Amino acid sequence: MAGTSILPFGAMTRLAWRNLWRNHRRTLIMLLAISVGVWAMIFMTAMMRGMVDQMVEDGIDALPGQVQVHHPNYRDDPSIENSMPEPLRQFFQELEQSAATGWTRRVRVPAMISSERDSRGVTLLGVEPAGEIALGFDPGSIVQGRFLESETDKGLVIGEKLLDRLETDLGKRVVIMSQDPENNIADRGFRIVGVYKAKLSSLEETYVYAGLGTTQSLLSLDGMISEIAITGRDYRNVDDLLEQVSTAAGNSLETLPWMELDSYLGLMLGVMDGFVLVWIIVIFLALSFGLVNTLMMAVFERVREIGLMQALGMKPSAILYQILLESLLLLLLGLILGNTLAIASILPIQDGIDISMVAEGMEMMGASSMLYPALKTKDLLLANVVVIVLGIITSLLPAWRASQYRPVEAIAKT
Repeated sequence: MAGTSILPFGAMTRLAWRNLWRNHRRTLIMLLAISVGVWAMIFMTAMMRGMVDQMVEDGIDALPGQVQVHHPNYRDDPSIENSMPEPLRQFFQELEQSAATGWTRRVRVPAMISSERDSRGVTLLGVEPAGEIALGFDPGSIVQGRFLESETDKGLVIGEKLLDRLETDLGKRVVIMSQDPENNIADRGFRIVGVYKAKLSSLEETYVYAGLGTTQSLLSLDGMISEIAITGRDYRNVDDLLEQVSTAAGNSLETLPWMELDSYLGLMLGVMDGFVLVWIIVIFLALSFGLVNTLMMAVFERVREIGLMQALGMKPSAILYQILLESLLLLLLGLILGNTLAIASILPIQDGIDISMVAEGMEMMGASSMLYPALKTKDLLLANVVVIVLGIITSLLPAWRASQYRPVEAIAKT
């Protein structure tokens, strides 16, 4: 009798496996439900994660940079009066020893651009071409002409949408007007040498690019800039980079990470991380009702069998263990099928899904017309761990119920 109270793990596993397939139809239905649920968790998480990651990356490219250095008053009043002196060579030498992978200097001021037919308010960016490319500007986004070649380039690069608004063309001259530090009007004629197409079309009407030296000359800003933008390897972990840049910049300048520069993007990233866990738990709660029902029905069908095993010496704890093992096998099989289905669904579309049909609505949220699903290992592991843990907890009720039967009463039931 005592020898039958605790069966070897292998024997318990075989017994649990056979019990699962006594009613193969019910087991198959539950497997299908678990597999589809796991697929939905992982697939939708990958889609949402991809959308938010793309929004953040596009936003950082539009800033651009993961960390920026400004005059202390620049954020409150981003005017030319709050420019800062160009840093000493030592500053950039310290950046070379930090976690930074690229940096650039920039003049950023509000301006007016005028063609022979129309005028628009824009943001004039005086840039270092090589630095902008290092931080995220894609030379492949130039659809007409070329990008700037140097800081002293006399040309202007504008967005494709702005080109249409101004009713002008590549090679035509436009006039840029802004204010110098003395609040005098500063204007100059530029020839359009390049037209770019941005991931977010709204940016095409916002930013126009000119050489840094040319812009400084236009605005009488000799030796002055608006900001320094720095990028690193991981936009999610910028604490080390921020500390290193802040130390190099000193207390006289303000150094901020991208999530403070664009609080909307920072909030979106935080909400997404919480959404993943909530989404997985909600899906599993729907599955848990089916799981409990399946196990309870399996217990009710085997009341006499359970009573007989107890009469032969199997302890209630062994009965509890067996029912939980059946639940675990069912969950593991469902996870294998669900994970396989999810990975097989995501891999073919990793190169992007064209959602240009709803591009305007997506752009209102800061997303581009291409959606790139992001299947992350931590999301995959989180989904599997949550299903296993909550599945075992859910299975405790039918398992406990089975272990509480009295042998005599259970055998007497028909």
